[in-house]
Order: sequence, then structure tokens, then C-alpha cells
Amino acid sequence: MSAAFKAFLNSPVGPKTTHFWGPVSNWGIILASVADTQKPPEMISGNMTGVLCVYSALFVRFAWMVRPQNYFLMATHSCNEVVQLYQLSRWARAQKFMEKKELGGPTIKTDPKP
Repeated sequence: MSAAFKAFLNSPVGPKTTHFWGPVSNWGIILASVADTQKPPEMISGNMTGVLCVYSALFVRFAWMVRPQNYFLMATHSCNEVVQLYQLSRWARAQKFMEKKELGGPTIKTDPKP
């Protein structure tokens, strides 16, 4: 075995630890979300997608702050954040939260009777 591979195997975030297998299992969430991008936006749960956005953002920070830093966990949750934000934008467009507003001021209705 090469020295670099042996060092990876025995590292604090290597494949002998949960710091490795946790992010590997989280890729299932990302792959499922990418597959869901082909489904109609009406099927998206805005609440669940919002929770997943917050969850991933918190874990990106956790992976950065924990010692030893877990770059694999950070990359995993960064990818999940991107996919979930895309899904949230699809949901918001379907719910008409992101409609373009017409240019021009407000319409003022006047009373035809003096």
C-alpha cells in the first residue's frame, strides 16, 4: 500500500470512521433531489425543502468549524444546499411567489360620482 493511501485509511475522517460514512449516506438525499428536478413543481413540499436548506446550511458551517475539518461533509452539504435552493425556487415559482411585476405605478381608482 502506498503511504498516502494508508494515511487516508487511518485518518480521523477516513473510511474507518463515521466522519466518512455519514457524508457518503447523505449523497442519497442529493441524488433523490436531483431526480426530483424532473417531477412537476406542484409535488414539491415547500416546508420540507426549506427545512433541508436550513439543515444543509448548518452542517456546512459545522463541517468547517469541527476539528479536524471535514471537507467531504462540507462538500456534501454544499451540494445539497444548491439542489435544495433550486427546488425551493421551483416551488416558489409554482406558487406564484416569484412572478414578475409589471412596470408602472399603482392603479388609482377614482369614484365616478362627484
